Amino acid sequence: MIQPIALLSNATRIAVIGLGYVGLPLASAFAAKFAITGFDIDPLRIANLKSGLDQTLQVDESTLKSVIVQSATAQGLYFSSDMDDLRACQIYIITVPTPADKHNRPDLSFLFKASETVASVLKPGDLVIYESTVYPGVTEEECVPILKKGSSLKYNEDFFVGYSPERINPGDKVRTVTNILKVTSGSTPEVADYVDDLYRRIVTAGTHKASSIKVAEAAKVIENSQRDINIAFVNELSKIFNRMGIDTHDVLEAAGTKWNFLKFNPGLVGGHCIGVDPYYLAQKAQELGYHPEIILAGRRLNDTMSSYIAGEVVKLMIKNDIPVKGAKILVLGFTFKENCPDVRNTKVIDIIKELESYNTNITVYDPWAKPAEVMEAYGVSSHNAFKEIAVAKYDTIILAVGHEAFRSLILEDLKSNKCMVYDVKGFLDRNQVDYRL
Repeated sequence: MIQPIALLSNATRIAVIGLGYVGLPLASAFAAKFAITGFDIDPLRIANLKSGLDQTLQVDESTLKSVIVQSATAQGLYFSSDMDDLRACQIYIITVPTPADKHNRPDLSFLFKASETVASVLKPGDLVIYESTVYPGVTEEECVPILKKGSSLKYNEDFFVGYSPERINPGDKVRTVTNILKVTSGSTPEVADYVDDLYRRIVTAGTHKASSIKVAEAAKVIENSQRDINIAFVNELSKIFNRMGIDTHDVLEAAGTKWNFLKFNPGLVGGHCIGVDPYYLAQKAQELGYHPEIILAGRRLNDTMSSYIAGEVVKLMIKNDIPVKGAKILVLGFTFKENCPDVRNTKVIDIIKELESYNTNITVYDPWAKPAEVMEAYGVSSHNAFKEIAVAKYDTIILAVGHEAFRSLILEDLKSNKCMVYDVKGFLDRNQVDYRL
């Protein structure tokens, strides 16, 4: 006999598994309507959140403190790292990261571990919704078997599954979780309706109900793959126009006057989405015997941009009679994108490592990145206070990330006599820079 899913009500208890850039904003939004248990295996993360501190800066302190409750049964957001607090929930939303390993192969270990955790508390009538980015088929072919094995329950009889891919844009205070249209899906038509109704309770931008879980998974993975390919195209253009002595940004500005021209800028492609998701799609394609040429070509090109930029900087230093060996180089920005503290999969590190191979002295300044986190993840010393880097004069300055805070920098105060400024992002005023990507 098929177990029914309980009707949505104020008494519905929801667990959000994983409280990072995706999970915390989602849990905070749902807390306005339901009793939410925010679960994370990191006790320090839980302790910080209980005090109202979100180190990802996705949810501000006042908003976070306004939804925190001290009881798992009360409407609001209750934080926990204790699995026993999950047992009374009826809906489990999994928002753990799905990175790629050093060989660019999908790493689903966090997803599988989270599935095992949920399976241990799963009850008849419960619903599990996945938000993590995966290739088509992972939810039903990889995760559901884990849920079945760990719970001894029958799929689509005792428990049900949905998939609603995350669309969080780290650091974006305008396009937040509630005003980005949400794709939803479910393991049966009835469950699909239920999942769609659940998200419509908080997403003011509306929802799009996909025809199947695999369709929803595929939609997510191609969103970032498409963006990756478009950026690869303009990166290739920048290499061509550089040889022609043409400014790429000027070309793009002129071409952008046509109504249907797609506006992308050259630059580094890192982070946990655009630089990773294409590999998920490529992995599945290769398993099916198809070699995806365009997707992987775009990835290869974007992955080489850091070494290309470093090489261009060295050539330009030589051209400008700036000794490379021992040169003091200031790198502005380390995070993978602007106005955000996220340093995951940043490609700035590859620029730094390449320049260090020429025996240069690198100073990194990023007001958003936490020096301890940068050191732990990459073994690189960095500064987030301007006074710490203003004590020296630099032979070369590289703008690697377009943080708004950099607009107010007076670069002249940081330059040595022959200093060269290279703008990776086309972010600074033209009068401040010598070269742009």
